[in-house]
Amino acid sequence: MAFTPYEIAFLDNAELGRLATIGPDGTPQNSPVGFTYNAELGTIDIAGYRMSSSRKFRNLARNDKVAFVVDDIASREPWRVRCLEIRGTAEQATVPARTGPAGDPLDSAIIRVTPRRIISFGIDDQDTEPHDLVPDIRDA
Repeated sequence: MAFTPYEIAFLDNAELGRLATIGPDGTPQNSPVGFTYNAELGTIDIAGYRMSSSRKFRNLARNDKVAFVVDDIASREPWRVRCLEIRGTAEQATVPARTGPAGDPLDSAIIRVTPRRIISFGIDDQDTEPHDLVPDIRDA
């Protein structure tokens, strides 16, 4: 398993992430996205309305390298942030038709991110002083 139990819980409780893809001209493109952790495959599955026509989805046809970030502010006093960055590859995939949170139909196209490198900060360790935390950086 690439993710720790704490990281999986963090992903399961998050509502929004940011996916960075690489455009045809080599420039990065970053988008806020909804996602789910796919425990069966150990991937991040990103779904959305009209996904198959989105720039991020089309970018994957040329370059499958991506970065995906989920972060939050766990506390403001003391200041404590948590962050999970996933670097890896992504593929264009399809799933059965389903409905989004607002009841609207979601595109059957999804982006499936396979982790290659995981950078975790402040998720597993809630006891260390915030400025003394050290990132957990590992290959998946």
